[in-house]
Amino acid sequence: MRDIQNRLFEEIRDRSIFDLSEHYGLEYLATVFDRNVFPDGEALSNLALFDEKLPLEFTPSKEILAKLHHCGSPATVAQVGGRYFGFVNGSVVPAGLAARLLGDFWDQNTAMQVISPIAAKLECIVEEWLRELFGLPDETVAGFVSGTSMATFSGLAAARYRVLQRKGWDVGEKGLFGAPKVRVVAGTHAHSTVHKAIALLGFGRENVEWVESDDQGRIVPEKVPPLDDGTILILQAGNVNSGSFDNFDILCDKARAANAWVHIDGAFGLWAGAVEALKHLTRGMEKADSWSVDAHKTLNTPYDNGIVLCRDREALVSALHMSGAYIVLGKDRDGMFTTPEMSRRARIVELWATLKCLGRRGLGEMVLGMHERAAQFAAELRARNFEVCNEVCFNQVLVHYENSDLTREILRKVQDLRVCWCGSSKWDGRDVIRISVCSWATTPEDVRLSVDSFVKARELALGEAEDKRTGRTELLSKD
Repeated sequence: MRDIQNRLFEEIRDRSIFDLSEHYGLEYLATVFDRNVFPDGEALSNLALFDEKLPLEFTPSKEILAKLHHCGSPATVAQVGGRYFGFVNGSVVPAGLAARLLGDFWDQNTAMQVISPIAAKLECIVEEWLRELFGLPDETVAGFVSGTSMATFSGLAAARYRVLQRKGWDVGEKGLFGAPKVRVVAGTHAHSTVHKAIALLGFGRENVEWVESDDQGRIVPEKVPPLDDGTILILQAGNVNSGSFDNFDILCDKARAANAWVHIDGAFGLWAGAVEALKHLTRGMEKADSWSVDAHKTLNTPYDNGIVLCRDREALVSALHMSGAYIVLGKDRDGMFTTPEMSRRARIVELWATLKCLGRRGLGEMVLGMHERAAQFAAELRARNFEVCNEVCFNQVLVHYENSDLTREILRKVQDLRVCWCGSSKWDGRDVIRISVCSWATTPEDVRLSVDSFVKARELALGEAEDKRTGRTELLSKD
């Protein structure tokens, strides 16, 4: 132990390994905005160099960093650049990335104020900023979690606690066996993370009352069944395919009249509520009881950075809290009470830094810019005779060309060309190419280059289809 301890002390006192890490990181950033979005075959093959038995002896940090940079960096996906549209993955605002690096040196555990006073302070401040940005009730509290999967779980756990508590049942003490029935009502286009949370919380997906959605994936208000105080209604801010938003004004009023709980899944779309030019999309969202949102998507903080917001602090804390004789309560904030985890890294550092850097105006400009680039994508693709299948209300574009087979082949060619990277989905029974514009770095020129790539991919796909058709014709004529 003494030998390894001495070597670790030597390394931590030797600034050169951290200088080397910074050098490699800055070298990566210098190229990532111009390189191919997806790694090439050589980079992917070189990942085999990581295949090895666990070393028996100590490995110097410089050797480890060199391997990560030379073999790992080329095999990354350039999602921090301007032409990654595959999933709703944001880039990183420089201040957030730099703050993340400093926060990593701090290596804070944010469970309690006494463990990390700086983290507790920043969580208090950001909680207030979020209430202000989204126009949420003053009593709203925030929990800072890994992502919307955990944020949705937390919001629905609070809902489960409150709904059952109204019926005289303490789910934390008594569990679900023999508990009164909780109704869950959600739209047929609810995201898979909602399905996951429903399963984890013991509601059972088969028990959900699924509500018909319109052609953009929005809940049809008239199709919502009668609600009551035993109901949790789950709404959506930003359909993962079309980008559409449910009608919160009407649906929240209906829920409040019945004393039902409303949770809004706003992973990437809730940020529209902080932008003057887009906040019509989220009108009425402040009437809900809980919300889930990611900062690492539309806000462009580093991963991982999710937020649960809840206007019923008692419900959230009662659903998630833990206790122990060794717990030291803080006078301001102990983060573990509003999250499922006790030990958490200080992700609040980069969230605070990103919001501080952008400010309200900068945030609005960045998010509106994503919508404008999505609208540009749709317009230029239509001009090149592609079909855009959705109303581009926010940052999502769904693209189809002639038939599903050809659409799939065009997507494969786009991915092979590596100018941009998009993913696939299903929409109205057809295969579509799904474009998610989520990076501050996406420029009009990035969109033009990407559209040109779509056109080139279509030419290649049509050429191959014609070759196959001609080959079949010649074969038949010989027969």
